[in-house]
Amino acid sequence: MSRNTKINLLLLLAVAALAVLPLALGLGDHKKEPFTGSDGEAETAITEIEPDYKPWFSPLYEPPSGEIESALFSLQAALGSGVLAYYFGLRRGRRQGERRARERGPDSGNAADGTAEKSPAEGA
Repeated sequence: MSRNTKINLLLLLAVAALAVLPLALGLGDHKKEPFTGSDGEAETAITEIEPDYKPWFSPLYEPPSGEIESALFSLQAALGSGVLAYYFGLRRGRRQGERRARERGPDSGNAADGTAEKSPAEGA
């Protein structure tokens, strides 16, 4: 097994442990909603500190249910990861293309099929 494979397996195990351990250990059992997002936690903390707090603004769009809110968040995450994957793939492809062009050398020409084009001085 290669070193990279071992590292990938260890990272996968760490991610699985981070996902399973809070559920297995019962973390959050004492709360009404144990695994709410940070927005809910912040709202609870603010109302405990300052019960008369008035928000500065209200959301532009309030989804009708938590499921729709989760779906919209997932869609946003998927679109963002798609854009990042496209960007990194494009960079890698360009880098590989530049490397291949350097490997072919300067006498390979500019033709797409790799054949050298003759200059007018060399004749047709």
